[in-house]
Amino acid sequence: MGVFVIKYFFSWDGGYANFDLEFDEETISLLNNPPEEIPNWAKLSYCQCPNCPLDSNEVEYCPTAVSFIPVVDSFKNIESDSEVEVEVRVANRKVAMRAPARRAISSVVGLLFAGSGCPRTLYFRPMVRYHIPVATEDETIMRAMSMFLLAQYFKYKSGKKPDLELAGLRKIYDELQIVNMTMAERLRSIEGTTLPVNSVILLDMYTKIIPDKIDTSLKDLSYLFNTFLNKI
Repeated sequence: MGVFVIKYFFSWDGGYANFDLEFDEETISLLNNPPEEIPNWAKLSYCQCPNCPLDSNEVEYCPTAVSFIPVVDSFKNIESDSEVEVEVRVANRKVAMRAPARRAISSVVGLLFAGSGCPRTLYFRPMVRYHIPVATEDETIMRAMSMFLLAQYFKYKSGKKPDLELAGLRKIYDELQIVNMTMAERLRSIEGTTLPVNSVILLDMYTKIIPDKIDTSLKDLSYLFNTFLNKI
């Protein structure tokens, strides 16, 4: 089994936190072992998403909540607007920046969402494989639409009808909004988790923006592909 690793190093006045996130190269599932003691707030039934297809009688813990435990433990009682130094190592590259804590941490949150095993976030695993740290809104929109359209190509090649109107992408993000807000509600019940909560809320801002911007973004980006339209 091949493994690829994305490493995040955070430092701020009075503290630091490191995350070595290991993913299966084929399935893009998160391989990091859960902590030995899992808190009650990570139970699936504790604050289960209304659109969750998992059965709490069969699955004891929410996979995303379990993956969040190190984030909650590392960033308790830190202000969301605090500036943090971030270093990311991915695909033999090193990226360093200074950013507000909630923005920097939201990148890790996105990786955990996709890799944890939550059935509603599996669609984002190709974006994990080609992760861009602290991506901008425009980068996120471009990557999400490109990922979805490439998936439609593979559907077409396998004899299935492709969704070139991106209706399925809107549906994916509608479901993700429910997951984001329910996860934020779950985290609010834990003392000192303002920063993790706000990092989820920031991620959710993109989740709300992208469905509304699909049509306008496609028009805005069309000029980039004039060569393809005119020459190929």
